[in-house]
Amino acid sequence: MRLAGVMTTTVDFWFDPSCPWAWMTSRWMLEVEKVRDVHTVFHVMSLAVLNEGRDLPDDYRAEMDKAWIGAQAATGVVEVHGQEAVRDFYTALGTRYHLGKEERSIETVKAALVESGYDESIADRADKGEFDEAMRASHHKGMDPVGQDVGTPVLHINGMALFGPVMSPAPKGEEAGELFDGFEKVTAYPGFFELKRTRTVGPILD
Repeated sequence: MRLAGVMTTTVDFWFDPSCPWAWMTSRWMLEVEKVRDVHTVFHVMSLAVLNEGRDLPDDYRAEMDKAWIGAQAATGVVEVHGQEAVRDFYTALGTRYHLGKEERSIETVKAALVESGYDESIADRADKGEFDEAMRASHHKGMDPVGQDVGTPVLHINGMALFGPVMSPAPKGEEAGELFDGFEKVTAYPGFFELKRTRTVGPILD
């Protein structure tokens, strides 16, 4: 339930469209917005940029090669249509990637652009590297404050940058709000750095 007179909390959320863990955390944040006075601002990071120069297994390197187009196109949406526009594009592309199990290809990106009401030529421009500089700038704005030993999701809240939370499945309704209440409290303490336990399940998508 939203409380009258409570100031809206802004949560800046850095995501790579290809990451299923970021996808579930993003769906949690959209649930939180329904039950708390919170607004999520979506920003692009790139797992491919994060892993540049690293010695990766061949199968993971192949996944990183496929990740470029989604992150670059998401950046293109921001550049052409503004920061808020990437929210709908991420939902369209993430639904195709993670629920529809569609290929991480330029064709899938184009379909998501059209679904979101944006020109599919953004994908062609992204594929040519037109938005690469802006994507890297967004990536570093989100990732540099939290360090390079983490991936996505990354959230900035209460003046702090943190990796996570990582969850499976994403809670809904008031349960989502209660989890956010706890998350907001721990991030408010400047000396807080980490909570973690071993993951025992994979991504449970719904």
